[in-house]
Amino acid sequence: MQIFGVDIGGSGIKGAPVDLDRGDLAQERCKVLTPHPATPDGVADGVKQVIDHFGWAGPVGLTFPGVVTGGATVRTAANVDRSWVDTDARALFSGKLSGLPVTVVNDADAAGVAEMQFGAGRNRRGTVILLTFGTGIGSAVFVDGILVPNTELGHLELEGHDAERRASSKAKEDHELTWEHWARRVQRYLAHVEMLFTPELFIIGGGVSRKADKFLRFIDGIRAEIVPAQLQNNAGIVGAAMRAAQER
Repeated sequence: MQIFGVDIGGSGIKGAPVDLDRGDLAQERCKVLTPHPATPDGVADGVKQVIDHFGWAGPVGLTFPGVVTGGATVRTAANVDRSWVDTDARALFSGKLSGLPVTVVNDADAAGVAEMQFGAGRNRRGTVILLTFGTGIGSAVFVDGILVPNTELGHLELEGHDAERRASSKAKEDHELTWEHWARRVQRYLAHVEMLFTPELFIIGGGVSRKADKFLRFIDGIRAEIVPAQLQNNAGIVGAAMRAAQER
Protein backbone atom coordinates (compact mmCIF):
# COMPACT_ATOMS: atom_id res chain seq x y z
CA MET A 1 0.00 0.00 0.00
CA GLN A 2 1.18 3.51 -0.83
CA ILE A 3 0.35 6.72 1.05
CA PHE A 4 1.86 10.14 0.42
CA GLY A 5 4.09 11.61 3.12
CA VAL A 6 5.32 15.20 3.43
CA ASP A 7 7.95 16.43 5.90
CA ILE A 8 7.78 20.18 6.60
CA GLY A 9 11.01 21.58 7.99
CA GLY A 10 12.42 24.97 8.75
CA SER A 11 14.50 24.97 5.56
CA GLY A 12 12.73 22.55 3.20
CA ILE A 13 9.45 20.80 2.40
CA LYS A 14 9.99 17.32 1.01
CA GLY A 15 7.64 14.51 0.13
CA ALA A 16 7.00 11.34 -1.84
CA PRO A 17 4.66 8.37 -2.04
CA VAL A 18 5.65 5.82 0.61
CA ASP A 19 5.55 2.03 0.32
CA LEU A 20 4.22 1.13 3.76
CA ASP A 21 5.03 -2.55 3.37
CA ARG A 22 8.74 -1.75 3.03
CA GLY A 23 8.85 1.45 5.06
CA ASP A 24 10.63 3.29 2.26
CA LEU A 25 9.95 5.86 -0.43
CA ALA A 26 8.19 4.44 -3.48
CA GLN A 27 9.64 7.19 -5.70
CA GLU A 28 12.45 9.71 -5.44
CA ARG A 29 11.31 12.54 -3.20
CA CYS A 30 10.57 16.08 -4.34
CA LYS A 31 11.84 19.00 -2.26
CA VAL A 32 11.10 22.72 -2.32
CA LEU A 33 12.44 25.45 -0.07
CA THR A 34 10.38 26.49 2.94
CA PRO A 35 9.22 30.07 2.35
CA HIS A 36 10.46 32.85 4.62
CA PRO A 37 8.50 33.96 6.46
CA ALA A 38 7.04 30.46 6.82
CA THR A 39 3.39 31.55 7.04
CA PRO A 40 0.52 29.05 6.88
CA ASP A 41 -0.48 30.02 3.34
CA GLY A 42 3.11 30.06 2.12
CA VAL A 43 3.91 26.64 3.56
CA ALA A 44 0.62 25.21 2.27
CA ASP A 45 1.53 26.44 -1.22
CA GLY A 46 4.87 24.63 -0.92
CA VAL A 47 3.13 21.42 0.16
CA LYS A 48 0.78 21.67 -2.81
CA GLN A 49 3.74 22.12 -5.14
CA VAL A 50 5.34 18.90 -3.83
CA ILE A 51 2.13 16.88 -4.11
CA ASP A 52 1.26 18.27 -7.55
CA HIS A 53 4.71 17.15 -8.73
CA PHE A 54 3.48 13.55 -8.40
CA GLY A 55 -0.14 14.13 -9.42
CA TRP A 56 -1.19 12.53 -6.14
CA ALA A 57 -4.92 12.26 -5.41
CA GLY A 58 -5.17 10.18 -2.23
CA PRO A 59 -4.61 10.52 1.54
CA VAL A 60 -1.70 12.66 2.67
CA GLY A 61 0.27 12.62 5.93
CA LEU A 62 2.19 15.77 6.85
CA THR A 63 4.68 16.54 9.58
CA PHE A 64 4.90 19.92 11.29
CA PRO A 65 7.87 21.34 13.27
CA GLY A 66 5.92 22.00 16.46
CA VAL A 67 3.30 20.62 18.82
CA VAL A 68 0.22 19.28 16.99
CA THR A 69 -2.86 18.14 18.92
CA GLY A 70 -5.72 16.04 17.63
CA GLY A 71 -4.00 15.45 14.32
CA ALA A 72 -4.92 19.00 13.33
CA THR A 73 -4.26 21.97 15.62
CA VAL A 74 -0.83 23.63 15.83
CA ARG A 75 0.11 24.74 19.36
CA THR A 76 3.73 25.92 18.97
CA ALA A 77 5.79 27.41 16.14
CA ALA A 78 9.41 27.87 17.17
CA ASN A 79 10.97 27.63 13.70
CA VAL A 80 8.12 28.86 11.51
CA ASP A 81 5.96 31.98 11.57
CA ARG A 82 4.10 32.63 14.83
CA SER A 83 0.82 32.92 12.92
CA TRP A 84 0.75 29.10 12.88
CA VAL A 85 -0.23 28.96 16.56
CA ASP A 86 -3.85 27.73 16.96
CA THR A 87 -4.16 27.16 13.20
CA ASP A 88 -6.27 24.17 12.14
CA ALA A 89 -3.54 22.77 9.92
CA ARG A 90 -5.64 19.84 8.72
CA ALA A 91 -8.35 22.16 7.40
CA LEU A 92 -5.76 24.50 5.89
CA PHE A 93 -3.90 21.79 3.99
CA SER A 94 -7.03 19.90 2.95
CA GLY A 95 -8.50 23.10 1.53
CA LYS A 96 -5.31 23.86 -0.37
CA LEU A 97 -5.28 20.27 -1.71
CA SER A 98 -8.85 20.34 -3.04
CA GLY A 99 -10.28 18.32 -0.17
CA LEU A 100 -7.78 15.46 -0.02
CA PRO A 101 -7.85 13.66 3.37
CA VAL A 102 -5.00 15.07 5.47
CA THR A 103 -3.34 14.03 8.74
CA VAL A 104 -0.86 16.30 10.55
CA VAL A 105 1.66 15.12 13.16
CA ASN A 106 4.70 16.52 14.96
CA ASP A 107 7.75 16.04 12.75
CA ALA A 108 9.98 14.25 15.25
CA ASP A 109 7.11 12.03 16.40
CA ALA A 110 6.62 10.95 12.79
CA ALA A 111 10.32 10.22 12.35
CA GLY A 112 10.35 8.29 15.61
CA VAL A 113 7.37 6.13 14.67
CA ALA A 114 9.07 5.23 11.39
CA GLU A 115 12.37 4.38 13.09
CA MET A 116 10.63 2.23 15.70
CA GLN A 117 8.76 0.27 13.02
CA PHE A 118 11.35 0.02 10.25
CA GLY A 119 14.67 1.38 11.50
CA ALA A 120 17.06 1.65 14.41
CA GLY A 121 14.37 1.27 17.09
CA ARG A 122 12.81 -1.89 15.72
CA ASN A 123 12.12 -4.48 18.45
CA ARG A 124 13.71 -2.25 21.11
CA ARG A 125 12.05 -2.11 24.53
CA GLY A 126 12.55 0.25 27.43
CA THR A 127 12.96 3.99 26.87
CA VAL A 128 14.09 5.02 23.39
CA ILE A 129 14.58 8.67 22.41
CA LEU A 130 14.92 9.84 18.84
CA LEU A 131 16.42 13.33 18.39
CA THR A 132 16.37 15.10 15.04
CA PHE A 133 19.07 17.71 14.50
CA GLY A 134 18.20 20.27 11.84
CA THR A 135 16.92 23.84 11.96
CA GLY A 136 15.95 22.97 15.54
CA ILE A 137 16.05 19.82 17.64
CA GLY A 138 12.99 17.59 17.56
CA SER A 139 12.35 14.71 19.93
CA ALA A 140 10.27 11.55 20.09
CA VAL A 141 10.15 9.52 23.32
CA PHE A 142 9.03 5.89 23.38
CA VAL A 143 8.46 3.63 26.38
CA ASP A 144 8.24 -0.04 25.41
CA GLY A 145 7.37 1.04 21.89
CA ILE A 146 4.61 3.47 22.93
CA LEU A 147 5.02 7.10 21.85
CA VAL A 148 4.81 9.94 24.37
CA PRO A 149 3.73 12.66 21.89
CA ASN A 150 4.86 16.25 21.48
CA THR A 151 7.77 16.18 23.93
CA GLU A 152 9.73 19.07 22.34
CA LEU A 153 12.98 18.34 24.21
CA GLY A 154 14.85 20.71 21.92
CA HIS A 155 13.55 23.50 24.14
CA LEU A 156 15.19 22.23 27.32
CA GLU A 157 17.55 24.83 28.73
CA LEU A 158 21.22 24.23 27.93
CA GLU A 159 23.86 26.72 29.07
CA GLY A 160 21.21 29.42 29.50
CA HIS A 161 19.64 28.94 26.06
CA ASP A 162 17.11 26.72 24.32
CA ALA A 163 19.11 23.58 23.59
CA GLU A 164 18.43 23.84 19.87
CA ARG A 165 20.07 27.29 19.81
CA ARG A 166 23.27 25.62 20.98
CA ALA A 167 23.25 22.13 19.51
CA SER A 168 21.10 22.02 16.37
CA SER A 169 22.80 21.54 13.02
CA LYS A 170 21.74 25.12 12.21
CA ALA A 171 23.74 26.26 15.26
CA LYS A 172 26.74 24.38 13.86
CA GLU A 173 26.41 26.23 10.57
CA ASP A 174 25.64 29.63 12.10
CA HIS A 175 28.66 29.48 14.42
CA GLU A 176 30.90 27.72 11.85
CA LEU A 177 31.71 24.94 14.31
CA THR A 178 33.91 21.98 13.47
CA TRP A 179 32.30 18.55 13.75
CA GLU A 180 34.28 17.91 16.94
CA HIS A 181 33.28 21.20 18.57
CA TRP A 182 29.65 20.68 17.63
CA ALA A 183 29.75 17.07 18.91
CA ARG A 184 30.85 18.35 22.33
CA ARG A 185 27.75 20.54 22.43
CA VAL A 186 25.60 17.59 21.42
CA GLN A 187 27.29 15.52 24.14
CA ARG A 188 26.35 18.07 26.82
CA TYR A 189 22.79 18.08 25.54
CA LEU A 190 22.55 14.27 25.50
CA ALA A 191 23.94 14.14 29.03
CA HIS A 192 21.16 16.49 30.18
CA VAL A 193 18.44 14.46 28.43
CA GLU A 194 19.93 11.24 29.82
CA MET A 195 19.86 12.64 33.35
CA LEU A 196 16.14 13.37 32.97
CA PHE A 197 14.95 10.22 31.17
CA THR A 198 17.62 7.47 31.49
CA PRO A 199 17.00 6.00 28.02
CA GLU A 200 18.49 2.75 26.83
CA LEU A 201 18.91 4.11 23.30
CA PHE A 202 19.37 7.47 21.57
CA ILE A 203 18.60 7.53 17.83
CA ILE A 204 20.15 10.51 16.07
CA GLY A 205 18.01 11.66 13.13
CA GLY A 206 17.71 14.59 10.77
CA GLY A 207 20.09 15.44 7.95
CA VAL A 208 23.17 14.88 10.12
CA SER A 209 22.33 11.17 10.39
CA ARG A 210 23.94 10.76 6.96
CA LYS A 211 27.21 12.06 8.41
CA ALA A 212 27.26 10.14 11.70
CA ASP A 213 30.84 9.04 11.08
CA LYS A 214 31.94 12.68 11.31
CA PHE A 215 30.70 13.35 14.85
CA LEU A 216 29.52 10.30 16.82
CA ARG A 217 33.12 9.26 17.54
CA PHE A 218 33.63 12.50 19.47
CA ILE A 219 30.72 11.85 21.85
CA ASP A 220 31.60 10.01 25.06
CA GLY A 221 30.43 9.78 28.64
CA ILE A 222 26.87 8.81 27.66
CA ARG A 223 25.67 5.52 29.12
CA ALA A 224 22.87 4.97 26.59
CA GLU A 225 23.64 3.42 23.22
CA ILE A 226 23.80 6.07 20.47
CA VAL A 227 23.03 5.14 16.84
CA PRO A 228 22.15 7.07 13.66
CA ALA A 229 18.65 6.82 12.23
CA GLN A 230 18.52 4.08 9.61
CA LEU A 231 15.89 5.86 7.52
CA GLN A 232 18.02 9.00 7.81
CA ASN A 233 16.26 12.15 6.62
CA ASN A 234 13.38 10.20 5.02
CA ALA A 235 12.06 9.05 8.40
CA GLY A 236 9.64 11.97 8.73
CA ILE A 237 8.12 11.30 5.29
CA VAL A 238 7.64 7.61 6.10
CA GLY A 239 6.19 8.33 9.55
CA ALA A 240 3.75 10.92 8.17
CA ALA A 241 2.46 8.37 5.68
CA MET A 242 2.17 5.75 8.44
CA ARG A 243 0.04 8.10 10.54
CA ALA A 244 -2.21 8.93 7.57
CA ALA A 245 -2.71 5.22 6.91
CA GLN A 246 -3.78 4.67 10.53
CA GLU A 247 -6.55 7.27 10.11
CA ARG A 248 -7.99 5.86 6.90
